[in-house]
Amino acid sequence: MSTMKTSSWTRKKGATARGRGGLLPEARKHDSCSASSSENPPTNTKSQAVKDLAGSIVLKVLISFKANDIEKAVQSLDKSGVDLLNKYISKGFESSSDNSSAMLLQWHEKALAARGIRSIVHVLTARKTV
Repeated sequence: MSTMKTSSWTRKKGATARGRGGLLPEARKHDSCSASSSENPPTNTKSQAVKDLAGSIVLKVLISFKANDIEKAVQSLDKSGVDLLNKYISKGFESSSDNSSAMLLQWHEKALAARGIRSIVHVLTARKTV
């Protein structure tokens, strides 16, 4: 098993390269998921490994939501939170499997309803990625 140094982002979120599930029990609470995913995203790091780890953690959290709770979670986000969510949704589509694609489409639908096309334009034109 390869070892990877953990960044401050992964240490704060309770995740390491060997134990990525550290965020999941806490994040199942909808309010803490919203806060955790938007509190300190790894947009300023140049390490692709850190971004990939963060993306996989957020993808696991998004997939763990029940369909009925997605709208409430999206509504609890501010504008920048919805933009960040859309960045993670786009990243999730890049590497998604069949079962996660359906869930990501539900998240995308609710985020689009909450923020409109502006959020998608922000994701496509953003210089800082997740």
